[in-house]
Amino acid sequence: MSAVTTVAAAPAWDARHCLVTGGARGIGLAVTQALLGTGARVTVLGRSAVAADQLRALAGSEEVAARLQAVAADVSDPAAVAQAFARAGECFGGIDTLVNNAGQAHSAPFMKMDMALWQQMLAVNLTGTMVCTQAALPAMLAAGWGRVVNVASTAAQRGYAYVSGYVAAKHGVLGLTRALALELATKGITINAVCPGYTETDLLKDSIANIVAKTGRSEAEARAQLASGNPQGRLVQPQEVASAVLWLCQGDAAAVTGQDISISGGEVM
Repeated sequence: MSAVTTVAAAPAWDARHCLVTGGARGIGLAVTQALLGTGARVTVLGRSAVAADQLRALAGSEEVAARLQAVAADVSDPAAVAQAFARAGECFGGIDTLVNNAGQAHSAPFMKMDMALWQQMLAVNLTGTMVCTQAALPAMLAAGWGRVVNVASTAAQRGYAYVSGYVAAKHGVLGLTRALALELATKGITINAVCPGYTETDLLKDSIANIVAKTGRSEAEARAQLASGNPQGRLVQPQEVASAVLWLCQGDAAAVTGQDISISGGEVM
């Protein structure tokens, strides 16, 4: 007869160290601020360093800023990520919550997509998720508790034309999420993904600018085109995604693992 696995108690929020990749902009910023709101310590990781004055502005107060720090690394570079995670741990302790949010999306017809673009989409969106998760897991395994949330996309749940590299990478993130959820199911660590539809971020602004440049449509028309895929007829807001991430990071979400939660107004059901 197999032993029954017991669920370890979640640490108090003020004892937790959360790391958010791409945590200073867009969805990542909303996640960072939501986690700070719980009293947790938060590290944001970006490709370039975030200045101290910018961190204070993101935090909103000196008290909150004391629980926020930044490290820099290319998420697809294992050595750089290992160094960044080590620096983060020196101040705030082991990482028990990881939000893999860093990502890029570039479009091109499949037959015009070169190898450099293909590799870039895989490196940032998929390999970066793997590298950062590998760096975070030792501390979680030692503690017997952890949360990993991968910010994927509805592109992980369906296909979109002209972004095949991005779609392939995000499908890979979802496969990795499911595989790791099974591998770590008895370790007190959950692995989940959130899949936003078109969300009001700088990345969306780039997509709109690309549509305007290639089609001659107005910005309003391009925005309406993207919103039309959402049955609610609107764009998702970053705070809506952050709320789902925050719930998955809670102790009460211990039975939720290997899931891909669509935040898309019903675009994916």
